[in-house]
Amino acid sequence: MSSNNHYDVTAWPVGNPFDDIGEVINSILADIKDRQTVADANNGGKPGAVIYIPPGDYHLRTQVVIDVSFLRIHGSGHGFTSSSIRFNVPDDEWPDLHELWPGGSRILVDIPLTGDEEESQGAAFYVERTGSPRISSVEFSDFCIDGVHFTSDGSELHPENTYVNGKTGIYVANANDSFRVAGMGFVYLENALTIYHADALSVHDNFIAECGSCIELRGWGQASKITDNLIGAGFKGHSIYAENHGGLLITANNVFPRGASSVHLDGVTRSSVTNNRLHSFYPGMVVLAANSSEILVATNHFLRDHEPWTPFFGVDNGLDDLNGLLRISGSNNSVVGNHFSQIIDSQRIRPQGARPVVIRLVAGAGNFVSNNHVVAMDVRTTSNDSCYSAQVDALLTTEAADGLAVTTVMVDSESARNTILDSGSETQVVADRTVNALRPTPTIGF
Repeated sequence: MSSNNHYDVTAWPVGNPFDDIGEVINSILADIKDRQTVADANNGGKPGAVIYIPPGDYHLRTQVVIDVSFLRIHGSGHGFTSSSIRFNVPDDEWPDLHELWPGGSRILVDIPLTGDEEESQGAAFYVERTGSPRISSVEFSDFCIDGVHFTSDGSELHPENTYVNGKTGIYVANANDSFRVAGMGFVYLENALTIYHADALSVHDNFIAECGSCIELRGWGQASKITDNLIGAGFKGHSIYAENHGGLLITANNVFPRGASSVHLDGVTRSSVTNNRLHSFYPGMVVLAANSSEILVATNHFLRDHEPWTPFFGVDNGLDDLNGLLRISGSNNSVVGNHFSQIIDSQRIRPQGARPVVIRLVAGAGNFVSNNHVVAMDVRTTSNDSCYSAQVDALLTTEAADGLAVTTVMVDSESARNTILDSGSETQVVADRTVNALRPTPTIGF
């Protein structure tokens, strides 16, 4: 027996999904609400629905507004491919490329924007419902949301390299419970995911890259997780950002370089950043700000090196090398068993002649920093017109480099009563020994 709660956008009689899938999905949502009106019937009443998007290219000119629970929108493939690489390939090479655009079940965000709109108005999917209970169990899976083009920001950068276009993939405006975003592809959006007031949110196994910002959890929230994603923001935005969250789990993500930060937590407490591979072209990779406290930062791999791709050579996030790769303003955090690779050109250190800082405790008290390993090398940097080969060459090069003098841990005067164990030699740790406990890493011949 077929179910009337399963919809295929290509079989729905209202609208043309290839011309405006937004109109089609909004019509389907209206049908769900027209049919599911009883809140309690036979211990049920509003089961929600599934909306299927087959493989294909679907323009979205009308914003989808979601105000029902138990809704799953899914496709048959996240379809990610690098638009940034293509736009930086000479035009005369385009005819030889196997494909030019992302694929799979792909939504092209064509909402007309003038530049004066509120941020939420540029969202392909806008989730908004007030009242009780909170909107729950809305799921997005296995399709691609493509912003198609970036626009000029007034700088000298090519317009396709600005990460600016006013478009958002999914924008959740109100308190929500048990949302899932899984197996999705996001590309060329100024903001991929913007979610307010999340409770038990799962952002898992997505490909979110070449977006201004990738994942932003705003307002407040609890008990959510960001796991097993491939993520890479632009130089103006965050790869992972959260504010005022408790019980947040950030684990097993592979975060690509170029984002202004890999992980930025603002007022976050009792959460974990563990087992991630983090790569950045700038300082300020992981930031615990605004009294972020009781956070476990453990067994992550940090790699900081220089941008090797010609179109972005010289672009940075504005921070100097005294900022720290991991910067903490908060109390009672644990920083344990992380590996830091600082592989940079000493001639490009800012301020000139400074010793780059790896872990910096800026404010707070009672932080525990233990058994972190720092590898610091001085390498001569070059640029390459091929994004893929440039980054692979940089990642695999471990020879012909000299050691680089760094400060592994710096403790500012506003931070005290910290314990620092085996995370740098006596000369590599800068801290007031009268208000902080220190056991330096033994050196050879000690």
